[in-house]
Amino acid sequence: MASKTTLNAKNLEALGVERLAALLIDISKGSAANKRRLRIELAGMQSGEEVAREVTKRLSFIDRSQAKIGWRRVKALKSDLDTQRRVIAETIAGSDADEALEVMWRFMGVAQSVFGRCADSNGTIMAIFRLACVDLGMIAKMAGPDRRLLADRAFSALQHNDYGQYDTLIDVLAPALGVDGLDHLKMLFVEWSIQAEGHLPGPDRAVAGHIDRRASYEDILNLRKRDRTIRTALEQIADTQGDVDAFIALQDEQTRSKPATAAKIARRLMAAGRPDEALDAINRADLTDSDAVPFEWEAVYTEVLEALGRKDEAQEFRWQSFERTLHADHLRAYLKRLPDFDDMEAEEKALAFAGRYADVHDALAFLLSWPALHDAAKIAISRAAELDGDRYEFLTSAAESLRDKHPLASIIMLRAMIDFALDRARTTRYRHAARHLAEAKRLSAELKDSNPINSHEDYLADLRSRHGSKIGFWKLAV
Repeated sequence: MASKTTLNAKNLEALGVERLAALLIDISKGSAANKRRLRIELAGMQSGEEVAREVTKRLSFIDRSQAKIGWRRVKALKSDLDTQRRVIAETIAGSDADEALEVMWRFMGVAQSVFGRCADSNGTIMAIFRLACVDLGMIAKMAGPDRRLLADRAFSALQHNDYGQYDTLIDVLAPALGVDGLDHLKMLFVEWSIQAEGHLPGPDRAVAGHIDRRASYEDILNLRKRDRTIRTALEQIADTQGDVDAFIALQDEQTRSKPATAAKIARRLMAAGRPDEALDAINRADLTDSDAVPFEWEAVYTEVLEALGRKDEAQEFRWQSFERTLHADHLRAYLKRLPDFDDMEAEEKALAFAGRYADVHDALAFLLSWPALHDAAKIAISRAAELDGDRYEFLTSAAESLRDKHPLASIIMLRAMIDFALDRARTTRYRHAARHLAEAKRLSAELKDSNPINSHEDYLADLRSRHGSKIGFWKLAV
């Protein structure tokens, strides 16, 4: 049984209305966010229209503000925006879907102002607008507005999708748009694309009596941005309508030869039950630069072969792709299709191959992620001379992964980074090198007497003999 002091609705009800009201007033003092929430709840006692008015007022304030939003204010802004979003989606929509749709459009429009003033490097604020976009689609379905008018509004929004806040708009609005709305939206983008034709300026343009190369360059960028917007929208509409041929028609011959695009086309043809055409599409890819072939192309190619009953070819290609890239998903797909026990033998073969792979860092990355820590430790020790201490982010993570069960391999990686930092006099890394040295010392106590590297004391003496003059490092290493 919960204690009577536990914070839950039942216990708080026991305080009584007057006491709770007094507490809320006290708690809201000094908190603008809490005060706004209380005002919204009070407005809700009157009507949904009053709630909409309160939310719109707050959104207008955020939109008009010109103050920069530093990282310290991002958390508060996120909370504020999410509160407004939830009130629209849960409170206003519950009483008046038409009103909620208008207010949610207003909410989405605030994105231009917010992102123009906010450093949202980790996507915290964008996540709120992505949720709001989903809410917009749900509310539109509830409200059932005129489909052509909804398409007009979607078109206008996508024309101003400067920060990606409307990236999923077509998908979320599709149920409310229906066939007629999607067709109208498609027509709007086609007309816009026709208007754009022939407007690309030359390399130079006369402005105010002189040649303005920058203006011309900016115009080119704007037109290219418009072209991307149109193409992306038409592709999304084609996907929503299940029109594979319309999607393909949007790709010119050069684009179709790109492996990533060929994979997209082939995947859509597969979904439409057209595997023969999918094979033709995937084979049109230009694979001249084999190192640049994306995993997606390779994965779709094997799916097409499977669909055509060419299972042995698909398996052979998976193995060849694994040998070339050490991509774990290729190996998993290969092993999955082998009989019992054969897969164990094949896995051992794959791990042995990885140990001989040309790039020791790629080999380590694969073995650590598989995971096969024992094999990773073996090659870290046997191929220590190949480790590049400049790859400190990878080696730091790898050393951490191996330190508990394979301290020797971990020490070797730590020393590679220390040696690089000191040999190249990378002063900005001295702090990390000192930390790595301390960690290597701690791990050295776990080593057995017989091992292929110098003791920590001998390694430290060697460092002093080679880098004794690097005072900045030694101050940190003490």
